[in-house]
Amino acid sequence: MRRMIAALVAAAVAAPPNVVLIFADDLGIGEVGAYGQQRVPTPNLDRLAKEGTRFTRFYTASPVCAPSRASLLTGKHTGRSPIRGNKEVGGFDLNTGEGQMPLPDREKTLAEGFRERGYDTGVFGKWGLGGPATEGHPNRQGFDEFFGYLCQRQSHNLYPAYLWHNNQVHLLPKNEYFRAHQRITTAEATDEGFSKFIGKQFAEHEIRNQAVRWLEQKRNRPFFLYYASPMPHVALQAPPEEVAKFPEEWDSKPYLGEGGYLPSKRPRATYAAMISALDQSVGAILDTLRRTNQDENTLIIFTSDNGPTFAAQVDRDFFNSAAGLRGTKSTGYEGGIRVPMLVRWPQKVPAGRVLDQVSYTPDIMPTLASVAGFRTGSHDGQNLLAVWRGGAPTPRKELYFEFPENNGFQAAIFDDRWKAIRTNLAKGNLKVEVYDLESDP
Repeated sequence: MRRMIAALVAAAVAAPPNVVLIFADDLGIGEVGAYGQQRVPTPNLDRLAKEGTRFTRFYTASPVCAPSRASLLTGKHTGRSPIRGNKEVGGFDLNTGEGQMPLPDREKTLAEGFRERGYDTGVFGKWGLGGPATEGHPNRQGFDEFFGYLCQRQSHNLYPAYLWHNNQVHLLPKNEYFRAHQRITTAEATDEGFSKFIGKQFAEHEIRNQAVRWLEQKRNRPFFLYYASPMPHVALQAPPEEVAKFPEEWDSKPYLGEGGYLPSKRPRATYAAMISALDQSVGAILDTLRRTNQDENTLIIFTSDNGPTFAAQVDRDFFNSAAGLRGTKSTGYEGGIRVPMLVRWPQKVPAGRVLDQVSYTPDIMPTLASVAGFRTGSHDGQNLLAVWRGGAPTPRKELYFEFPENNGFQAAIFDDRWKAIRTNLAKGNLKVEVYDLESDP
């Protein structure tokens, strides 16, 4: 009996850790309570910060969606990544071919590494790295199961007529189809006029439910869950009962769609409800892990693909979305690329720690490879597992960024203190802006 108990204990100790990687969409560093958000409660994210480590100087690999996701999965910075912008393929729907430039087969992804180690792998949410029947499809990039948006343009409507489940269209029959980018006149700005942009099946809820279902099936299997929420990327859409939780006086003027995306009767309250929906999804994942007795052996990472949106309908000053930093999504300034980063792993990662270690998205690949014991492909990150687990911040090689699509091509490089950034390179601008991030973040 003693030998049996010892064997069971040894097996439990040796059990590989599960990994949950949660990737928000356009969530600014100031939009989380643990980073100073005052208007939108984020109790589940704040719990991650309290029970884990909060990073104050974590950077995304790119200031926009697709290249950030490619760097997350491959560990390559945007000077070497095959995906460096949001280049679209085809049109806006099934009939014209949806999706972005596909991630090539030759790239080794996080999911492929985990699968080599016997993990089950699932991705739920927004993909953006290849459409149907391309080499970039998630089922060809190491994921056993996929549910959500293949094309990031489709996620401009959070009440879509369909999502994808692996290679099959998953219809949402309670939603009626409508174009994702519209505007209305002042005369049309009635309750009825706005209600046509709200359906019955909210994409975030559908994606959340599928992720929870998948987690509940993994009680006896090590797993890697990549939860790529479409929140809080515009369009401004959320269930009316969630919008109603925020003060009426916030919104004296509706948004009519004049700046792109979809109209919203209560733009501030709706944006707050979208952040809240993301937080609720984090809570659902935490509750499922606890209910299935996998909480203690699961490493959770939460971060965002870039800084807050530049869309005019989102009142970034009202929400202090960038926490006082300069710039938004699509820029290489701090507000565009410095994002929230929370890491929770009970008994492994210190609880309540606030860490100013400079790090960025490419570091996640080698760090998780160290956690799970798989071999990486070529990458540009640094293994920070010792730092995550309580070690002192470590000097690191410089961080490099480039982005070819906005502001005439941008590039930036920095270390712990000094940052150099260039904009409008494609237009011949050779001016270099240099900042001391210690005195002028």
